[in-house]
Amino acid sequence: MRDPADAADLLQWYDRHARDLPWRVGPSARAKGIAPDPYRIWLSEIMLQQTTVAAVKDYFRLFTERWPTVDALAAAPDAEVMAAWAGLGYYARARNLLKCARVVAEETGGVFPADHDVLLTLPGVGPYTAAAISAIAFDVPRVVVDGNVERVMARLHDEHTPLPAAKPILTAYAAALTPNARPGDYAQAVMDLGATICTPKRPACGLCPWRTSCAAWANGTAAELPKKAPKKRKPVRQGVAYLARRVDGAWLLETRPDKGLLGGMLGWPGTDWLDVEGPAPDEDPPIRAEWKTVGGEARHTFTHFHLRLVVKTALVPMDRKPHRGDFIALPDFSPSDLPTVMRKAFDLAQGR
Repeated sequence: MRDPADAADLLQWYDRHARDLPWRVGPSARAKGIAPDPYRIWLSEIMLQQTTVAAVKDYFRLFTERWPTVDALAAAPDAEVMAAWAGLGYYARARNLLKCARVVAEETGGVFPADHDVLLTLPGVGPYTAAAISAIAFDVPRVVVDGNVERVMARLHDEHTPLPAAKPILTAYAAALTPNARPGDYAQAVMDLGATICTPKRPACGLCPWRTSCAAWANGTAAELPKKAPKKRKPVRQGVAYLARRVDGAWLLETRPDKGLLGGMLGWPGTDWLDVEGPAPDEDPPIRAEWKTVGGEARHTFTHFHLRLVVKTALVPMDRKPHRGDFIALPDFSPSDLPTVMRKAFDLAQGR
């Protein structure tokens, strides 16, 4: 008979093996009464949505050094925050980040609310993020379920219902194990277990504190869980990006509309992005010039589709005025301020 899974066993493991993360207050510090900063927890959770810990670490350090408090972030110019976010992807998060910071700064005196229901009213804060902030920042017993937790629960209970249909089942399993004591440490412990031991491939079952409680380990099915429904084929879209450079070195860029993909980000003027199996996008150069097509394509994958961009370049005189976008002087231009797909277009134009 399997031993029942016990939160205490996992917490004992976490006390020895907790990951050192820049936004985390570790278990030993927490035991001494050092509380996490809700601002840092919120910021990290927004950044970690659909993004790996490895990718987030440097961005988190940059943001917290530049804007160490929610009030500082709320006061920051939109363009600076969007530029600092460039490359992290899922740019609606950056827009909601600013909206949320300003709500907290203006309506709650720069203090994040501890109440889960109030957290849910903040821009960009959904059920998972609200639960994570409640548990980790305020030690409120809330069920926190990310991909790591889903994998641990699926294996612990040998649950073969495929995701996403399995989500409520796995959440119920997670809820049954969430303790009233140290819920913040526990939430992070399950995530750490999934990230370091109960990994997607080749789980290190021999090191797992819940091994004797794990039905999938007992049945030899851990490596095949969690089950996932087949993914739909992503469509392919096409477009044109226009890279115009003035003779003084200035580049022609535009800020994309707030709504839609890459909303609020700086980018190259271009056409609409249309299905590759349909008609080609209508040419729409932002300025009169002799445009030259660069060999190859700038390719990028978004959540719901693949994008192929034809890149066209032109050198224009000082007195030529664009009907879209603005010229940015060379000293003020940094490719790192561009979202990834726009940097790919720039690199292609530069022959990289």
